[in-house]
Parts: sequence; structure tokens; C-alpha cells
Amino acid sequence: MKRPVIMSMFAGLLLAASTLLGAAPAPAATVPVADRPSPASTASPASTTSVASTASAADSASAPAVQSGDAPAEFGSDWHDPLTAAPPVGRPSGKSCEVTVAEAQFRDFTPYTGTYTPPKGCGDRWSKVVLRLEGKVKGRQFDRLGYLHVGGVEILRTSTPEPSPDGIEWSVETDVTRYSDTFRRSQDVEMLIGNVVDDTYTGVLDVKATLTFYTGRPAVTPDRVLTLQDGTLTTPRNSERVIAEVYATGSGGGCEEVWYMTVPDEASYSCKAAGGAYREVQIKVDGRLAGIAEPFPTVWTGGWSNPFLWYVIPGPRAFAVRPIEYDLTPFAGVLDDGRPHRIDVSVVGVPEGQSGWSLPVNVLVRQDPGRARVSGGLVRAEEGDLTDSATYTPGSEHRVDTVGGHRLTVAGYVDTSHGRVLTTVGRELANTSTHRWTEGEDTDGIEARWTDDEVVTVDGRGPATTTRTRRTYTMDGTTTLGADGRLRTVLTLGDRAAANEDSGGRPTAWSWLDDTYTGDATYTTGVPRDQRHAVATTSERYRHGSAGCYDRSLVTVQGTLTRDRARC
Repeated sequence: MKRPVIMSMFAGLLLAASTLLGAAPAPAATVPVADRPSPASTASPASTTSVASTASAADSASAPAVQSGDAPAEFGSDWHDPLTAAPPVGRPSGKSCEVTVAEAQFRDFTPYTGTYTPPKGCGDRWSKVVLRLEGKVKGRQFDRLGYLHVGGVEILRTSTPEPSPDGIEWSVETDVTRYSDTFRRSQDVEMLIGNVVDDTYTGVLDVKATLTFYTGRPAVTPDRVLTLQDGTLTTPRNSERVIAEVYATGSGGGCEEVWYMTVPDEASYSCKAAGGAYREVQIKVDGRLAGIAEPFPTVWTGGWSNPFLWYVIPGPRAFAVRPIEYDLTPFAGVLDDGRPHRIDVSVVGVPEGQSGWSLPVNVLVRQDPGRARVSGGLVRAEEGDLTDSATYTPGSEHRVDTVGGHRLTVAGYVDTSHGRVLTTVGRELANTSTHRWTEGEDTDGIEARWTDDEVVTVDGRGPATTTRTRRTYTMDGTTTLGADGRLRTVLTLGDRAAANEDSGGRPTAWSWLDDTYTGDATYTTGVPRDQRHAVATTSERYRHGSAGCYDRSLVTVQGTLTRDRARC
């Protein structure tokens, strides 16, 4: 039973009750999520808002629902603290130790630097490690993208809510147990939430990050957590499993922040890219394609020109960015020669020379405890044709239809102390979208779907183990600006995944999750805040199943929480 458990934990292929968050060193400077005015930042400052943790909601799942009649007719000067329906990070009972990692105020792009020291009194083998970020800000400010890394390993990538004049508070919690190797030694700390403070944008980001270490039965974690050195990776000579994590985030306020809306050069639209809207994140080892993935279409809290969509319920992953995971184990035999190997990550579809993506890399390694050196080789690398077409149809309603996809299979072996192990990784991507807009973009909408299917087979001593994972992301939204200046956005976002594992053809594990957000918000543009007459109904339902069941729904009306219901 050990091999399936390690693969599920290490590769992250089976979905845990709380999704994997954080990680990856960030060599590039963090940029603001938005660098141009949005309706949220050009009018009067927002009123009081507080963001609850993405991983631990502010309200109990069993809290009684508030009747919809309690909601005001329109947004006032105060509303419910933001929260999500996602489950809290589970915390073991027993002894724990807390360490403050960083405490800073961000006014510009100067990173906080400090030193992390391992906890005293809780040993160096932990059952769980939980990162908690607490923040507060008041005034007027954009949403901002930030990172925290310890010893060069980024353990959190996050974005921020937009503040009110009175001030808001929020928190985010993530499970970072897999970085235990990093936490066992004193390390340099760097944190940055890039910010701009001037006479107009007055919000200073005041944050504190802590790690809580729990004793008990030690969790099974990677033996080494590595970062790239000048774009190269040197693994231990006995590396048996190799997993890369990449935090692929389009940001900076330019068109790559809304890459899913970009159109070919010939189309009459404000955001253009030579090839259109298809994006694919690729990782290469020594110039050879080693992994492909669909990026998640994250919508930040200033997104879709309508901040009223996000004041209470943020979009999926907005406050806890989740890394793309690549199983590079087929390349373990190549990497185990003791030499540095070039690792390159790039995004298909980004116009040449254009910035806008952050692509930090983490590498998690499992070593063979019975052998100092492991040999092996790559035996198969088959790449299908890359499909990337964008068809523009002009008219009273302009339209671009995008079809994209790719397929890759790689296989490699390592000769370990417990025999030869062959790992085969197959991944198939597909994306379809229809983008429609009118002249002047007064009406602008998209319906899109992305699928990312992965099959990993590990064949060594004993029955072969196969894990199948299907990830599906959806977006269906339209923004309309009327002649009276009323802007309305209707939007649905979906983040879904299902995984199953079998050994010798017999099912051994399964899990699934479905996180769906829906919003409908309207306000008057170009006027002071007290004349906006904003209304919004937003909801989120987060469900997952495996050993147990979790099902929680939230509904808000004009910023009032009208439903908080748990079905399990």
C-alpha cells in the first residue's frame, strides 16, 4: 500500500479535501494585478469589506441562513465580511508550535526580508504545517499580487481584496506540509505584495504570516524541495520521483491578465494577441518538452469591471493561487547524472516579447533510501500536433471562436534498490471558447471550457498503479453597458476535478471536487459612489467527496449573507 499513498501525496494527483496551495520560487518581480483604473478604483473608495480565509471560512458551515428579506434594496456603506464556501484546513489535535515568518507593511515594490528559524519544542518531523496570512488595509487601492518564500521556496502566492476607507481585514490559510524539508533549517525570508501609495491610492497593505507546526505521526513528505539556479536544476543522484510545481499567473493589468478574452490581430477589439486566446503552460528539460497544462482562468477582485461581484465571495483561487503540477519522473534517470539541467517554462500564445506572466518553479524530490545513485533513462516521448485556431467573424456582433489542444506522452525508468520502476505520464488538453462583443464593446461576453486530462502509471515491483485525473474549468459571462450608464455583469465560473486510482486493475482510491461561483451585479458608472445604486446577487457552492462528504453553499444579496447551508 505504500506506493499508492506516496504517489497520491507526492504527485498531488488525488484530490485532498483541501486543495494544495502555495509553493514555488518567484524569480521575477511581483507586479500589481491591475495597473490601470477600474470602476472600483476610479470612483469613491469602497466601504467596509473584510476577506475571510479562502481555506477557512469566517462563518461555520452549520450557521443558520439569514432570510433574504434582511438584505437592503441596494449596496450601502457596509456589507458582510468576504468568505468562501471552501473547507477549512484540517488541524490535528495535540501539541503545536507557531512561528512568525514575516510581518510587514507594503507601500511600494520593496520586498520584506528577514530570517526564519525552525520552531523549538515541536521536533523536526511534523504531522502538518499550516501557513496563515492575516492582512488589513484601508483607503483606496488596487488588488495586488504577492508572494512569500522561505529559503527561495515560495510557500504562498496570493492576491488581495480592494479596501474601504474604514479598513478591511482578511486571512488566508494553506497546507504547506510538503515543504517540511525547507522548514527544518534556518532560512532567508522574502515577501512582497507589490503596491503603489500616493495621493490617490492610499491603501497600505499591513500583513503578518505565521507557520503552525503540529506534532504527532509525521506526514510523508518529499525528501528535498529544490529551486532553480540560473534556470537549471541539479537533483540528488538517487532521485526516484520528481514533481515540478509552477505558479502560472497572468497579471500586471495588461491583456495577459484577461488572456482568455484576447483576439487575433485582425479583430476589432481592445485586447489582441497574434494567435488569439489559447494559452498552454509548457515545461521543458534540456529543450525537450516534458509537460503541458492548461492555466486556470483566475479572475481577481477587480475583474470584469465590476467589484460588486467580489466584495463578499471571491472567485475560485483568487486569494490562494494553486500551482500547476508536472510529473517529471520519466526524466528522473536523465536528471540523476549529477549535472545541472536546463528547465524552461513558457506560455503558448503570448505575443513574442510581451510580458504579463509569472512562472516560478518548485521541484519536489523523493529519493531512494537504499541506493546512493540511481540510473535510468527516457524511453518514450510522443507529442501530438498543437491545435490553436481562432476564427474571427465580423458583424453587428463580432465573434471569435477558439479551438485549442495538445497531447503529450512521456515514459522513463529508474533502476532503484527495489527494482526497475517505469513511469508513464500522458496528458491531453482541450479548450473551446466563443467570444462575442458589439462595436465599442458595450456588450462583451465569453463562454469557454478548458479540460486537462492526465494519466500516470507507475509499474515496478508489484501491480502497476494508475492514477487518472480530469480537470475542467469553465467561464460563462457577459458585461453590458447601457445608454443610462448602468453596467451589468452576469458571470459563472467553475473549477472541477475528478481523480481515481487503481492498482492491478482494482480501484484503490477516488475523489472529486466542484467549486462553482455565480454572480450578477449592476451599478451606475461615472458617478460618485453614493450615486451608483449598486445591486448584486452572488453565490458559491463548493462540494467534494472521497472518504467523506463536504457540500456548502453561500448566497449574498447586496452584500448581505442570505444563505449559508451545509448539506453533509
